[in-house]
Amino acid sequence: MILSPQQRSKLDESSDTFFYGQPRFVTHVDEGFIDQLTQLYGQRLQPNSRVLDLMSSWISHLPADLPLAEVVGHGLNPEELARNPRLDRAFVQNLNVNPQLPLEDGSFDAVLMAVSVQYLQQAETVFGEMRRVLAPGGLAIVSFSNRMFPQKAIAAWRDGSEADRVNLVCRYFQATPGFQAPEVISQPSQVPLFLQLMGFGGGDPFYAIIAQVDTADDRS
Repeated sequence: MILSPQQRSKLDESSDTFFYGQPRFVTHVDEGFIDQLTQLYGQRLQPNSRVLDLMSSWISHLPADLPLAEVVGHGLNPEELARNPRLDRAFVQNLNVNPQLPLEDGSFDAVLMAVSVQYLQQAETVFGEMRRVLAPGGLAIVSFSNRMFPQKAIAAWRDGSEADRVNLVCRYFQATPGFQAPEVISQPSQVPLFLQLMGFGGGDPFYAIIAQVDTADDRS
C-alpha cells in the first residue's frame, strides 16, 4: 500500500456522512479553475461518452454543449446531487467506509473526480474501482487545487506541498494495474495561499492528472 495508517488519518475522524449531511451550495474553487476544468473536459471527453462523476456536487463542470450518453453522479449529499443539471442518475455512498462501487465492469468511458481526491482514505481501492468500471481505452481525470476542508483531508495531503500532492495522485494511478502512465497538467500557485485569502489575487492553482486504461481488456 502507498500510505501508512497515520498518513490516512484525519483531524476530524467523525463520520463523513454526518459532515456532509447538510448541502453546501457554494463553489469550492474560483471561476478560473472551473473554466479550465470545463475546457479540459471539452477537449478530452468524446461526444456520447458514458461518464461517471465521482465525489460530485451540485455544480457540473461538464461543457453544456457536450452531448453525453449518460452521466452518473456519486456523492455524499443527495440534495446537492439532485441540483446537478447534468446528472442522469446518482447514488450516495461513503467511499471511506465502502470503496466498492455498485457499478458494472467496463460500463463507463470516462471517470471524473474534481477537487475531492484529498479526502480519500482508501484511495488505492477507489482507483482500482475506477479502473474496473472503465471500458478499454477509457479515461480518468482527477483534478484538484490547494483548497480543502483541512479537518477532513488525509494527513499525507494536508502536510504535503502542491508538488507532493501531484506526485501522490500519480502514484495512485501508477499503483493501479491497467492504467497507462499518467499525464500531468500543472499550473502551480503564483501567490501564496495566505495572500490569496487576504484578497491579493493570483487565482487558484490548477492540477489535473489524466490516465487512460489500456486498450487491451486484460483484468488479470
